[in-house]
Amino acid sequence: MHPQATSLAAGPVSISDGVRAALSMQVPYDYSSDFLEAFARTQRKVAEILKTSADVVLMQGEAMLAIEAATRSLVAPGDRCLNLVSGAYGQGYGDLLRRLGAEVVDVQAPFDSTVEPEQVAAALEANPLASIVSMVHCETPTGTLTPVGEIAPIAKRHGAITVVDAASSAGGAPLAVDDWGIDVCVTAPQKCLGSVPGLAIVSVSDVAWERMANNPGAPRGSYLSLLDWKELWEDRGVFPHTPSVTDVMALDAACTELLAEGLDTSLAIHARAGRACRAGVRAAGLEIWPSSDEVASPTVTAVRLPDGVSERDLRAVMLEHLNVNLPIASGGFADRIMRIGHMGITARAPYPLVGVATLVQGLALLGEAVDIGAAAEASLAELVRPLDVTAG
Repeated sequence: MHPQATSLAAGPVSISDGVRAALSMQVPYDYSSDFLEAFARTQRKVAEILKTSADVVLMQGEAMLAIEAATRSLVAPGDRCLNLVSGAYGQGYGDLLRRLGAEVVDVQAPFDSTVEPEQVAAALEANPLASIVSMVHCETPTGTLTPVGEIAPIAKRHGAITVVDAASSAGGAPLAVDDWGIDVCVTAPQKCLGSVPGLAIVSVSDVAWERMANNPGAPRGSYLSLLDWKELWEDRGVFPHTPSVTDVMALDAACTELLAEGLDTSLAIHARAGRACRAGVRAAGLEIWPSSDEVASPTVTAVRLPDGVSERDLRAVMLEHLNVNLPIASGGFADRIMRIGHMGITARAPYPLVGVATLVQGLALLGEAVDIGAAAEASLAELVRPLDVTAG
């Protein structure tokens, strides 16, 4: 990557000057009164963004740490788990459950769509012993958004524990942990929250804590132990491990900025970015990967590549000639999908326009017949529309 290239990745995202300043501060002692207050303050801010009164744990590591920690804490061999699969991440979560000895029932949908609430209701009726329902909110590799707000309440009425991977959606797509009945919600700081990688964020409901406490196989005295965080930090104010103090300060600054602007405003900015990217892509004569706008994520746009176009060649052309870096394909979709990330800062104008124009120009440089002017005009038309701050 060129040092000065504009990155429109689906995380880690570009950071604000305020977050950069927080990263440059003197590293505080983890038990200083200032840092103890900053840690607790950051937990409260994240809880506000997630719309939850549940405990929020800030673990030291990538979001996968919290996903594995929560799963090992909740699941015992033989537990029946309903796992929603509409993309590579949902598929991978099912693999994790199976490695832990769970009896997994996958509820599937094509990878350009999402699982429907009716499918979940039917699967729960057919599997009355299912005690956990797991789902990915935003399937980042393919740019789809699962209707968690409709599905999680169905699972809760069944009496199941709900586990949601919201790494690429929190702060950028509507998410209401308490109102939707989400017991365990995992997210990451380096995406829509606008901070840097290094923390794994997870909210845990009282019901989930109780299940963990009653699971004899739940990790204890381990880097993967959520119960250690509950019993040491939440109950006694003692860290189970040395926290990533600089990453916490950066997340504190990022959450301060997001909340000062307003969560509804952040959601509206991301929604507008998604519309701008989809409009530009279609005006150029291309197709988005999701089967409809209703299932398309507001945080990342996945574009179907024309036949014969190499994703690797396209990214190389964009970087060399236009100095813009788009995320590499993942989840087995190389040479089928190109994605434009619009999270945090890059959800704001002009970044969605830059992403669309660069992608379309890159295709033109590779000899594809695309309409660059129409793409730019369509994206701009969406970006200049007033924000709708009521959608979140």
